[in-house]
Amino acid sequence: MIQYTHMDAWRQTTRVYHCEERTIVDLYIRPSSDADLAAIVELSLLAWEPVFQSFKQVLGSDIYSILYPDWRKTQREGVEGACRDKEKYNVLVAEIEGGVAGFLVYELQEKEATGEVVLLAVHPDYQNRGIGTELNLIALQKMRAAGMKMAVVGTGGDEGHAPARRSYQKAGYTALPLVRYYKNL
Repeated sequence: MIQYTHMDAWRQTTRVYHCEERTIVDLYIRPSSDADLAAIVELSLLAWEPVFQSFKQVLGSDIYSILYPDWRKTQREGVEGACRDKEKYNVLVAEIEGGVAGFLVYELQEKEATGEVVLLAVHPDYQNRGIGTELNLIALQKMRAAGMKMAVVGTGGDEGHAPARRSYQKAGYTALPLVRYYKNL
């Protein structure tokens, strides 16, 4: 059962998800604040750990170590940079019971009339419950309201990115399969 009440363009509350014997009540989506940064970074590292494990398995240790010598440091810096650059990026936070359960970073590219989802992560404790989809839907709403004509997002085709792909598909994105090859020299 999903119960939904739309309060305004930034906020969705009274969402009840019944999944795997767990209930999530009162999902609140809002703009991020500086006070959210530590929680956003922490959950992003937890959420992306399976992605990097998948990369290592697919690429092998040699190529992986060249591409990602310290993925946690790189991801931390990338997330912090995006969250702090309020002129370039918009950051949405999914809050449940006063804590950060997920976030989405998007950029408006006015010249091209395109909105781009740059980062999306949901805490592992809350994955597969529609939170990523809700973040996407609010971001798409904001892009449309800002006059964007198209939204884009890039993600991986590996097993670690499967939750992200499901979220984008549920939000209505159309996938264009691409392949990138690597060769250790």
